[in-house]
Amino acid sequence: MPESNPTAVEAFIERMGLHAQGDGLPRIAGRMLGYLIVHGGPASLAELARMLQVSRASVSTNARVLVNLGAIERTSMPGDRQDYYRLAPQPYARILEGYLERMRRTRIDVAQLEADLPAEWAGARTRITEMRRFYDAALDNTERVLEALAQEEGKHR
Repeated sequence: MPESNPTAVEAFIERMGLHAQGDGLPRIAGRMLGYLIVHGGPASLAELARMLQVSRASVSTNARVLVNLGAIERTSMPGDRQDYYRLAPQPYARILEGYLERMRRTRIDVAQLEADLPAEWAGARTRITEMRRFYDAALDNTERVLEALAQEEGKHR
C-alpha cells in the first residue's frame, strides 16, 4: 500500500465511527468499517483491536454486526486458526440491499394496517397512508440506486 497521510486516515476512521453512531450503529463498527475501507484486509481480530485501540471482544461483537449488514466478511488464512475480516465485495450495495429488505417488511406492515383501519379512524388513516407513500417512494428510489450501482459495476468488470 502506498504511503498515506496517517492523520487523514485516522481522522477518516474516526469520522466513520461517528457516522455509524449517527445511523444507530456502534461507533466501533463504523471505525472498523473505516479501517477496512482504507486497508482492505484481511485483518485479524487482534490486529483490528490493536489498530483501533479497543478490546478484542469489542472487535468480535462489532465484526458480527458488520457481517450481518454485509459490509465485511469473515475469512481465514491457511494454517492459522484465528478469524480474519475483510471488506466484502460491493459492501455498499449489500448494505443498501439489507436496508431495502427491512423497508419492504415495514411497508407490508404499514399497508396491512392501512387496509385494516376502520373508516371512522380518518386521522390515523391519513397518517398511515402518508407513511405508506413514503415507503413506496423510498423503495422505488433505493431500488433505482441499486440498479445504477449494478450497471456501474458491470461497466468496470
